Amino acid sequence: MSEISALFDWHDGSLRLLEDCELFATRLEVADSFLVRDGRALAVDVHRSRFIESAMARGHHDEHELDTFYRAALQLIPREADWFPRLEVSSHDGSFRLLFRLRSAPELRQSVVVATHSGTDPRTEPTVKGPDLEAMLRLRQEAQRSGAREGVILDTGLVSEGSTTSLMWWRGDRLMVPPAYLPRIPSVTARAILTIAAAIGTQVAEEEATPDELAGCEVWAVNALHGIRVVSAWVDGPDLDASGHHADRWRSRLTALARPLD
Repeated sequence: MSEISALFDWHDGSLRLLEDCELFATRLEVADSFLVRDGRALAVDVHRSRFIESAMARGHHDEHELDTFYRAALQLIPREADWFPRLEVSSHDGSFRLLFRLRSAPELRQSVVVATHSGTDPRTEPTVKGPDLEAMLRLRQEAQRSGAREGVILDTGLVSEGSTTSLMWWRGDRLMVPPAYLPRIPSVTARAILTIAAAIGTQVAEEEATPDELAGCEVWAVNALHGIRVVSAWVDGPDLDASGHHADRWRSRLTALARPLD
């Protein structure tokens, strides 16, 4: 499928298609994206809740409008092919604007090469998806110049999160996650994985870990687009288990949780 992208503006209770000439400078306050495959998506209700809660925290206090906007946007997503839509709350001169981007999904991948971000932490709002999006994309571009596709942010030397991913790793049959006190985006995909783990009795533990301490581990970079990607290499970092021993089974479990948008 050729790439498709369309931008819609929320105006008087409905979404209208925008032309490029209608755009003006705004500050991105909140963003939410998820993969839709033939009309099915993972945890859309959780995405909607995170979006509304984040928007309310950023100052948009009309919960009903936010919910109505989100539901209207879902209706514009075709029920065939792969899509990666994005819903946004932007601000301009003290007022808020709601935007919906209907985008065809890019190529999906099952593995990724990462590199440690060596500069200062670019995040200003580490627990809200949106305000730091451009900074995180620049961080990813920096990683790409070193031969990776994703950058990894360290917090006091500890693995925190990736530029567009949450990080998890395996020690034997235990699934490990960064400690909760490290501020990061509350990943819907990571939450779904932890829900599956609780349901099937997989042990989960928090772990403070430097990159070197992940040597020999199967490391996952997870997000709403790709689901679970195995970290196949870490540039100038630890040697990892890139076999994906756990990944195939867990991808199937995630796929089984996808539900129709309707």
